[in-house]
Amino acid sequence: MIGLIMTGSIINYLTRSTLSVAAPTILEQLHISTKQYSWIVGAFQGTIMLQPVCGYVLDTLGLKIGFALFAVAWAVVNMAHGLAGSWHSLAFLRGLLGFCEGSANPAGMKATAEWFPAKERGVAGGVFQVGASVGSMLAPPLVAWAILNYSWQSAFYITGAIGLVWVGLWLAFYHPPGRHPSLTEDERSMIAAGQESHLAGQGKPSILKIVTQRNFWGIALPRFLADPTWGTLTFWIPLYLTTERHMNLKEIALFAWMPFLAADLGCIFGGMVSMRLQKRFNVGLINARRGAFTVGAILMLGVGFTGMVLNPYFAIALLSLAGFAHQTLSVTVITMSSDLFPRNEVATVAGLCGTFGNAGLLLFSLLIGGLVASIGYTPFFVCLGVFDLIGAAILWTVVREQRHA
Repeated sequence: MIGLIMTGSIINYLTRSTLSVAAPTILEQLHISTKQYSWIVGAFQGTIMLQPVCGYVLDTLGLKIGFALFAVAWAVVNMAHGLAGSWHSLAFLRGLLGFCEGSANPAGMKATAEWFPAKERGVAGGVFQVGASVGSMLAPPLVAWAILNYSWQSAFYITGAIGLVWVGLWLAFYHPPGRHPSLTEDERSMIAAGQESHLAGQGKPSILKIVTQRNFWGIALPRFLADPTWGTLTFWIPLYLTTERHMNLKEIALFAWMPFLAADLGCIFGGMVSMRLQKRFNVGLINARRGAFTVGAILMLGVGFTGMVLNPYFAIALLSLAGFAHQTLSVTVITMSSDLFPRNEVATVAGLCGTFGNAGLLLFSLLIGGLVASIGYTPFFVCLGVFDLIGAAILWTVVREQRHA
């Protein structure tokens, strides 16, 4: 079942990454400036901050129907990008896409909370988060192929159509554990026995109650500091490779996917570190999550040197380190929404935390668009190398593990 929702995540990130790979071509053909491009990216990030709305819809309508509705919407809106003729229309469409695609992470967290015992949830969350990396990894070769053989518009048509195919598979094959036809009673009991009884909440989630809890802020603020890394990799690296490293579209297709392959490994690594700390060293669940996040934060320090190396292939290697380190810590803090909050609140909490993450990404993208022409990319890479250490400190000092008899 995690494979089905991971595939949805792959397509979600494939569609959102289509613009960044096509950006050098679109900016040239539609005469869009770097600053205007930052506003296009900002429109997406502004509306994806409405993830709490998506999470609330998923918690209210149920995962199967709610996620299908959002997926149909993002597929159609993505295809409509091919009709855009100016930066204004692109910004409008990116805004619509951001809202629809904001459903992916809350849906993934809700699915892992429903389907997996607590000790396996970190690895399951890592597998789900692989989808973000794989989708972003597939975008450079697929989009470059579509542009070189057809047009930049065709890239959006193709990736959107793939999304509609997945919706059919989702509606046909997804079922919650309690109603899945292939699941035995023993398997249902095993899932239920491994989940925290004190997190088996019922009823509609209360956003006011959630935001008054310190544990919410303990995971939301690290997201605010961590997500600018993923936004930089997803939306700015193709332009960076074009303008600073002087790569053409074919070279971008050859190299721009590598940070996302490394990110795939980071997704699994983060979950495995957490599980290893629990099983080998008898570390508690929350401390194991914090330990995995800290490992990723330390690795992120190397990213600060990306703009300083002369060899473009060394720069690609450091960007790949960024992908690996970021997903190591990101999958950890994202999973903590299902460790700390009742299952009827998980999608809403994940959405609220996603809002903070995307707010950080939005502000960082606007700063890049406004300042990169005068100060270059190096100061931004340095900031990315430091942000997650601050996030780790917050995670250790603010989050409190709940004690239950």
